[in-house]
Amino acid sequence: MSGKKRIVLAKLGLDCHDNGLKIVAKWLMDSGYEVIYGGVYNSAESAVKMTIEEEADALGISFLGGEHLHYTEKLIRLLKEENADGVKVFIGGVIPPPDVNALMNLGVHAVFTPGTRRETIIQTLNRIIQDRKRPFNED
Repeated sequence: MSGKKRIVLAKLGLDCHDNGLKIVAKWLMDSGYEVIYGGVYNSAESAVKMTIEEEADALGISFLGGEHLHYTEKLIRLLKEENADGVKVFIGGVIPPPDVNALMNLGVHAVFTPGTRRETIIQTLNRIIQDRKRPFNED
């Protein structure tokens, strides 16, 4: 495994608008992250499975269709059930302001809404993904 921080990026449900997610993926790769792009039409189960199989440090999900609270609650529960709750979860997309706190209370580490600057995303992820051994102990 490379020494780069690994991030799985995916869309859940039927939302197929992934232009923003692809842009963020490119920004992360340009900043030294290894990005595993899961694409569109994923289930919460498949996103968690991919994250575990790839031994990712973080899981980033983009939402545009209003299903962010439902799917995020399920993602966090599944990660805990799989003993992978050390994986950092971040959410991006069209998130109403009142739902940002609700997502953070579910266990999300960062929420990025439209217009978030590249530097802000990179700096935030650098801060929350500090210890590579947290999600998966390689010993």
